[in-house]
Amino acid sequence: MSRRRRALRLIALLLLLLIGGLAIAAFHLHKNSDALWQIVSEKCEPNQRATGSPAPCQRVASDQGYALLKDLNGPLQYLLIPLEKITGMESPALLDPATPNFFAFAWQSRTQLAARRGAPIPDSALSLAINAEYGRTQNQLHIHISCLRPDVRRALDRLAPALSSRWQTATLLRHAYQLRALTLPELTQWSLFMRVAEEIPNARSEMGKYGVALAALPDGRLVVMALARNWLLLNRGSAEEIQDHRCQILQQ
Repeated sequence: MSRRRRALRLIALLLLLLIGGLAIAAFHLHKNSDALWQIVSEKCEPNQRATGSPAPCQRVASDQGYALLKDLNGPLQYLLIPLEKITGMESPALLDPATPNFFAFAWQSRTQLAARRGAPIPDSALSLAINAEYGRTQNQLHIHISCLRPDVRRALDRLAPALSSRWQTATLLRHAYQLRALTLPELTQWSLFMRVAEEIPNARSEMGKYGVALAALPDGRLVVMALARNWLLLNRGSAEEIQDHRCQILQQ
């Protein structure tokens, strides 16, 4: 009887995963997965060249290879989007040393949130995130620049003294993340995509399964958070989960 129960549980789990996968596929098919690419390539960049205005983007940094766009979701959230066609985490272009350091540019662009708010925002309230291949809805790389969830802020503050340049596992929002501290110069000197590929075992051959996030630590360092997709745990690698687009952290 116990064998039969285990078999039934396994079948139920497989059915749940199948239904979840079909739901994700249907969601992706329903949405226009090229919407961000169309905005940047057909509107922002051409407008910048023709008129000097990047509308509907807030900025087109041609020399650095990206556009900055206000997301419709949340009062302060922005997206950093490459000007070249780069689908996402799985793209080989991200491991090319000639590719711009998009995470460093995104961290520098966090001042846009304070400008929109009309008041300073401490780095402790901010975060960056990019989702894994099957944890996103758009097939153009985009880094979310938004507020950090208050509960994740508290968790990182507790973990901070033990964080170092060595990757270590910690649970955030019931998911197993790989965490690593780094300095601002380290962020600007080497792409986070390449760091994940080189430093996390086997990551280079399966970059598409990872979501990556970045936040500040109380001592002035930064923390990289890498989340690997795990279908058995219904984890799609959506590192954006560490963010709160309502920005409740600014109301505390």
